[in-house]
Amino acid sequence: MPGKSCVKCGKKAVVSLAYGPHSFCKQHFLGFFEKRVRRTIRENRLVEGREKVVVAYSGGKDSAVTLYLLNRIFGKSNPIEALLVDEGIPKYRDKALAIAERNCRKWNVTFKRVFFEKEFGFSMVDVMRKTGPKKLLGSTCAYCGVLRRQLFNSYAKKMKAGKLATGHNLDDEAQSALMNVFDADTARFFRLGPKSAASKGMVARIKPLYLCPEKEVIAFAKMQGIEFFEQQCCPFKWQAKRNDFRQMVSEFEAKFPGTMFSIVRFLKEAKELAGDKTKGKKLGVCQKCGEATSQKVCKACKMVERIVGKG
Repeated sequence: MPGKSCVKCGKKAVVSLAYGPHSFCKQHFLGFFEKRVRRTIRENRLVEGREKVVVAYSGGKDSAVTLYLLNRIFGKSNPIEALLVDEGIPKYRDKALAIAERNCRKWNVTFKRVFFEKEFGFSMVDVMRKTGPKKLLGSTCAYCGVLRRQLFNSYAKKMKAGKLATGHNLDDEAQSALMNVFDADTARFFRLGPKSAASKGMVARIKPLYLCPEKEVIAFAKMQGIEFFEQQCCPFKWQAKRNDFRQMVSEFEAKFPGTMFSIVRFLKEAKELAGDKTKGKKLGVCQKCGEATSQKVCKACKMVERIVGKG
């Protein structure tokens, strides 16, 4: 970036952020990024006392940076552990989780790896074969998301986590907000935010990278020397509805820098205005698996039945 200088020290800038605009050298960008994460954690009280934090770690950039920073910030005061979910997607998840395990050992972080095959009796490859392009049983990505979330919650409870941290970044949050607006899904819209409220059977979830744009997460990981899986995306990702919203948000952000921050700020203000109306339904217990649900049988169990019940 010719001619740009760091706003902090005047040295040659290696990062330029159009929404500021800000330009930083390596040292000051790393400090800027970590300071924002620390502020997000502090202002939203994402981590308290000496509670254990379990990080949902996929091996990708976002969860890698989340684990790295939580361990760096709280490693001496709070137990920080990682939970790895293996959906059974060859040449994708196995490679990503190999990196995840290396990082956990490097950072001296205790981790646990769980498998779709063992938990549900099938892998995501099996799910793809029974959903596929025609989506006869629904979107493959929908199955993956629901089943992954159930495993993260159930094992976070077994690991006695006070909080479950995910790697959701600013792009993810802005995309999710718009998806829920387009679907007129106010319940899901109001459940968004940097922290979910703890409820019966559910471990509270936190998003330390809530205000971090995806491009900055990548830059931080590379400058900090954090290894992460950066080859192909999930081979089933082409089916996801989110792809269209990702493209839309990216185009608006490129044309109007700061768009994603505006979307998330609107979400925050809307929740404050709605007040008690944002509270969700009281949760009961699934009759089949014992996990929290607002119905008699949870969505995950219904999905498992559809897959297992189809030859």
